[in-house]
Amino acid sequence: MPENLAIRAFVFGLISAVSLPLGALTAAFWKPRARVLAFLLAFGSGALLAALTIDLVADALEKGRVTALILGCICGGALFVVLNQAINDRGGFLRKAATTMTYLKRRNAQRLKLLLQRMGQVDVFSHLPPEEAQALVPFVTSRSYARGTTIFHQGDAGDSLYIIESGKIDVVDASGGKKVIATLGQSDVLGEMALVTGELRSASAIARTDCRVWVVLKEHFDRVLKVSPRVAEAVRDLVSTRITDLKHKESIDAHRAEDWAAKAAKNIDQRTVLPSETEVKEAASAHGGAPLAIWLGILLDGIPESLVIGASLLHASISFSLIGGLFLSNYPEALSSSVGMRRQGNSFVKVFLMWLSLMIITGIGAFFGNIFFVGAPASLFIFVEGLAAGAMLTMIAETMLPEAYYKGGAITGFSTLLGFLAAIFFKTLE
Repeated sequence: MPENLAIRAFVFGLISAVSLPLGALTAAFWKPRARVLAFLLAFGSGALLAALTIDLVADALEKGRVTALILGCICGGALFVVLNQAINDRGGFLRKAATTMTYLKRRNAQRLKLLLQRMGQVDVFSHLPPEEAQALVPFVTSRSYARGTTIFHQGDAGDSLYIIESGKIDVVDASGGKKVIATLGQSDVLGEMALVTGELRSASAIARTDCRVWVVLKEHFDRVLKVSPRVAEAVRDLVSTRITDLKHKESIDAHRAEDWAAKAAKNIDQRTVLPSETEVKEAASAHGGAPLAIWLGILLDGIPESLVIGASLLHASISFSLIGGLFLSNYPEALSSSVGMRRQGNSFVKVFLMWLSLMIITGIGAFFGNIFFVGAPASLFIFVEGLAAGAMLTMIAETMLPEAYYKGGAITGFSTLLGFLAAIFFKTLE
């Protein structure tokens, strides 16, 4: 009876996903070390990779439906990438350590690229060897100022340079009754002479709007000069030949600035863009924990597998390797994400209910997947198998394995192999 098959699909969907609430429950009393989590994540990834190969890809090849399989895989992978990015932009990246690190690294890389472009428009930087920018970038800090805040006063020591990232700043002549003599915006620079000469501020700077700036302190700039002879020589030449131009400079050629920034970017150590623990906490706070986005992100990981479970029962008995692979991959994923979400301040009840609801939805997805594919052409079934395989393979490559390597390093490869072999063992039990 079709109804009985659908109910069986629902049960098998629950079995494959019961490890989700189990992982959340485990996180309530056990906080595994990073290498243990890495082993479990890599093991689960290997098991899922074997299940995809044996039960989805091999099945399609045996039936001679290669075109439908390839189209499904491409569509599944592309769909995952697009939806994953949309969810991450709304805070869903917080669901896993790997997605958090990847998202923040990408954001930091974009900000670094923008910073170098701005530095290339500053005379004192554009005349430095671009390959020496690596020595200065680590000392550039970011600050935010609320509207009306005085950034520095007229007569203060010139101890820093400011590059405006966003917002507007008024330059005020305090000696003339607080007359605004200029309003600066994005990419404009304050205090270029301060880095070179340290002379007193000739005007005050007040935030006209909420603004964010990059700051280079003179003490850090001087420290770079001491350890980098090439930078020191370039600055000495600039000071001796162009001190007047620095005070009354014209805008720097845009092409020259872009060329300087491009050369500087090639020499930047990628460790510069790694997010700090503080940045991770700030991101979680800024998104309020983003529970809905996190839930949607995890749901995105699980939808394809549930449809395949339901459809598989129409064509053959359920595959132990597929159910085993899904079970083994779901457990470490839920455990790792639950530990991270608890650290972000989410309560145990919220986290557990989140995973429990996903287990139920996986069962429901298998139920309707079984009903939907009754009488469907074989090519459509193969296409959906490919869709699931493409989405899950992309998910493994983007989230599970990067997180495992980030947490465990060299242990990742062998753990993945063991998981792969475990899923093959399940296949022998059929």
